[in-house]
Amino acid sequence: MKLTRRQLLHWAAATAAIPALSRPAGAQSYPTRPVHLIEGFGAGGAPDIVARLIGQWLSERLGQSIVVENRSGASGSIATESVVRAPPDGYTLMLLATANTINTAYFRLNFDLIRDIAPVANIVRVPLVMEVHPSVPAKTAVEFIAYAKANPGKINLASAGIASLTHMGGEMFKMMAGVDLFHVPYRGAQVFPAMLSGEAQVYFGPLLSSIEFIRAGKLRALAVTTATRSDALPDVPALAETLPGYEASAWFGIGAPKNTPAEIIERLNKEVNGSLADPKFIARLANLGGTTLPGSSADFGKLIAEETRKWGKVVLAANIKQ
Repeated sequence: MKLTRRQLLHWAAATAAIPALSRPAGAQSYPTRPVHLIEGFGAGGAPDIVARLIGQWLSERLGQSIVVENRSGASGSIATESVVRAPPDGYTLMLLATANTINTAYFRLNFDLIRDIAPVANIVRVPLVMEVHPSVPAKTAVEFIAYAKANPGKINLASAGIASLTHMGGEMFKMMAGVDLFHVPYRGAQVFPAMLSGEAQVYFGPLLSSIEFIRAGKLRALAVTTATRSDALPDVPALAETLPGYEASAWFGIGAPKNTPAEIIERLNKEVNGSLADPKFIARLANLGGTTLPGSSADFGKLIAEETRKWGKVVLAANIKQ
């Protein structure tokens, strides 16, 4: 059948409109199946707690299941690389943490965090807490520094692994306080049994996973590591009150593979921020010592870049090598 010029023009216009119409419809329908949130630090720790909390709220807001997967190893780098290699379709996300920015200086990675992961949204900031076994005689950071100087190399500094945030927080303390502590790295959840038994004496642990031990009197908090005090432990000083300029905190957010469509990132950012505005969500995190960090994906990208520079300097100064 021969088409007239008018019919050809109508057909061409209709055909050209199909992609334009389908793109917004696809973005609006996202997600149509479960979304996987990869967490790279193991079950039961602070990252896992945050991942499951935000997963629950996002599931309700998106109308799809958020499946949290624990893929521990290399301080989160194994999980990160799996997300870097995943299709950029919004169905594979990752829980980003401060540790990921430390890894860029410590590990020889097959990816570039800033280049290969798209920031979606920040979630929460959690102080570390300088905590000691009850057998340690110090009741304050000042007393601990004096005790450490009187016992150089005899106090075991626990961490959740070499170059972990808990290690880096301790290294920063050692440098700024001028003390010699013996670093003992543990595998993830093994650090608390070591602290509770007294095998290790001091730990710069995430308040999120430490607070119940502190409340129960099983560990003693000497200071929190954010620039100001935490509402969860209002009577515990900030370490910056003793060591001006000290700041080390765990933050958690969501990232996606690069080239994930902007409309999907915007949708996820909107829903994360909606969760962060929910009084129940705020209360859940506050009870665990966390402060919500709402903001744009660009805000989160700026934080990642700043933290990458900061911890890179500490890794270099402390001569921490793989």
